[in-house]
Amino acid sequence: MIVFSLKEDRRLVTEIPNTGFFLKGDKNLCFLIHGLTGTAKEMGSIAKHLNKQGFSVIAPLMANHDKSISCLKRTSWQTLYDSIRSEFIKYANDYENIFVAGLSFGALIGIMLAHEFPHKVRALNCFSPTLFFDGWGNPKSRVFLPLAYKTQLKYWIYFKEEYPYGIKNERLRAKIEGFYKEAKLFDYSKVHLYGYPVIPVSCMYQNELLAKKVISVLKEIKTPIQLMQAEDDDVTSPKNSYYIYNRISSKEKRIVFLKNSYHIITADQERDKVAQATEEFFKKYRG
Repeated sequence: MIVFSLKEDRRLVTEIPNTGFFLKGDKNLCFLIHGLTGTAKEMGSIAKHLNKQGFSVIAPLMANHDKSISCLKRTSWQTLYDSIRSEFIKYANDYENIFVAGLSFGALIGIMLAHEFPHKVRALNCFSPTLFFDGWGNPKSRVFLPLAYKTQLKYWIYFKEEYPYGIKNERLRAKIEGFYKEAKLFDYSKVHLYGYPVIPVSCMYQNELLAKKVISVLKEIKTPIQLMQAEDDDVTSPKNSYYIYNRISSKEKRIVFLKNSYHIITADQERDKVAQATEEFFKKYRG
């Protein structure tokens, strides 16, 4: 559903908790990156699994993801990247090996980290990488996005999250739907649990700009990479994983497709399988 609003939320929002977290383990660090308009809790299940295997784990909150939607919608991809990059640098020299994993937009940020810090990132795991919004669940009106990107309209148009919300698991989806269906534009009561109930078109534009940057550097990246995606991804089709796989210069690369999940594979029905595959992939480069 499309929401058009000229209203701005200029409050100093303080009710959204910072969901970023750190789990202490050994000298091998897993650096996890959530999705755009999402929450670090998206990475909670996989973080716990990796930590049980001895890894230290950090999942920072991206810039302005605890602020108003009016603030977030005017945040550039460079600002979002810099916020994650700053957290990465804090830990870069304290661990023997650093492994990066990101979801959706977070997967693209992970690729950029591997490009900027090739000697620091030992291996990279991309969950549902989003170069193109071409999944079956996207509204048909998305074809008009390029027009909105060129005008101020991108700040006034929002896509309200709709079925299936990136989740195939019916029980979890019902919880998310309970918030998303009733939430108004400036309702932040459960953003820390499920992410923002709307996606500003301006944020989708920043995703496209970052995607273009990622595409331009893929040939320069040699970091071992594992791409994981649902065959039936509702947001971004398997074309995205194939696109990266066919253009990145990594000698060690693989794609794992899931048959019983949608976009948010780190929290959906096969989250245990995702966690296990991530663990096994990272352990190969643990040293």
